[in-house]
Amino acid sequence: MTPRLVLVLGDQLTPTVAALRKADKTRDVVVMAEVADEAGYVPHHPKKIAFLFAAMRKFAGRLQDEGWRVAYTRLDDPENAGSIGGELLRRAEEFGASEVIATEPGEWRLIEALRDHPLTVHLLEDDRFLCAHSEFETWAKGRKALRMEFFYREMRRKTGLLMDGDQPEGGQWNFDHDNRKGPPKGLAGPMPSRFDPDPVTEEVLALVEQRFGQNFGDLRPFWFATDPDQANHALDDFIDQALPRFGDYQDAMVSGQDFLFHSVLSVYINAGLLDPLEVCRRAEAAYRAGRAPLNAVEGFIRQIIGWREFVRGVYFREGPDYCARNVLGHSRKLPPVYWGGETQMRCMKEAVGVTRREAYAHHIQRLMVTGNFALLAGVDPAQVHEWYLAVYADAYEWVEAPNTLGMSQFADGGVVGSKPYVSSGNYISKMSDYCKTCAYGVKVKTGPDACPFNLLYWHFLVRHRDRFASNPRMAQMYRTWDKMPEDRRTVVLDDADHVLARLNAGDPV
Repeated sequence: MTPRLVLVLGDQLTPTVAALRKADKTRDVVVMAEVADEAGYVPHHPKKIAFLFAAMRKFAGRLQDEGWRVAYTRLDDPENAGSIGGELLRRAEEFGASEVIATEPGEWRLIEALRDHPLTVHLLEDDRFLCAHSEFETWAKGRKALRMEFFYREMRRKTGLLMDGDQPEGGQWNFDHDNRKGPPKGLAGPMPSRFDPDPVTEEVLALVEQRFGQNFGDLRPFWFATDPDQANHALDDFIDQALPRFGDYQDAMVSGQDFLFHSVLSVYINAGLLDPLEVCRRAEAAYRAGRAPLNAVEGFIRQIIGWREFVRGVYFREGPDYCARNVLGHSRKLPPVYWGGETQMRCMKEAVGVTRREAYAHHIQRLMVTGNFALLAGVDPAQVHEWYLAVYADAYEWVEAPNTLGMSQFADGGVVGSKPYVSSGNYISKMSDYCKTCAYGVKVKTGPDACPFNLLYWHFLVRHRDRFASNPRMAQMYRTWDKMPEDRRTVVLDDADHVLARLNAGDPV
């Protein structure tokens, strides 16, 4: 029988992924490839590239051990075609194949490339997710607004996670009000599991150093799990050591504490090394056994079966043009601070610093520090989108774009969020210790020592008043502004203009 090619991408490293289930081990050829197009379409963090290449090589080895015929192309292979489409053509000629079985990629860019490919490509829906495209469409159809909270409840009912019969465990669906504690002095969390690079990983690290050493981000020390056994060990450690306090301090930020009680498991879940439902079941088991409180486990599970599934549904429902949206008309260039440029803002220095070191930052650092600043400053959302996609090891467009363009930048006009996530410096002061050692005064409202968040917050509200003044969740902010003396408002806007002028000039803020 004529062989078919079975495409497995770098974020599809699951033995039961749809394409492998559909394939015939005795007939077909698995195609995996490290290609320049995927490694370079944005300037990916070196840790992200190294993680994926090492995990791909190990996964290919596992498939070979299980009897699959695998055609694996390394980045430095002189015959490397440089793209997924090119590698499929090369392998088709090599093996006499004309058909490809592929699991649907998580980016429209690749989906369209496969649909337009000269070979016959059979695209199968990625059923590693809990909510199929058709299921999300049925849920979303006819709704005036898509809100994650209501979708999340459906996912709880579907999975049975943290359910007591047909009611939520503990009598309520969401314990978010218990999960917003600011950090007490001296708060410290355990380190995530770290794994010394083995020979496979070391070989990859040498390659990445050579090819991507100039990209933003520190490659070493490299400690990510690169196979399912290591990833499961990291999950066990998180449940034992960090999950019990995750809920209370999931929004907290502390200088010198890059992880606090966060799991850092999204890197492994999104690449396929961990099954999301199994992760949730193991967290639930910790609650049932009295090893973790309900607010922590519910908050953790909500991020996976609620938010993760919701943003994927939005991405595929909204279509290929989603990443081009910019309803607020923002056009400022991304400031150099995002690439490690000088800044006097302690919060930005901390958030960008952990991003550089670890290809990671937790959700509040992403949303309320780097995202908040970009939104208030009016940065082009396409540039913000590209930055987040590049610098985080867990970022793939299906998950990153709705989080960035929707929730963080409001570029989609409210598809993901009912209001923009903007705040003054007060929120960051409440949730972190950053402001205590900042050159700016978080309580200073005007003048050269005023926190830029304080100035830009009001500037954002004023320039977008026509859009947001009637929003019930923002009306109080406008009433507060209107009650300020006119001369005070003039000073605030003038000082904010000065901050924006410095950003325009590329000067540090």
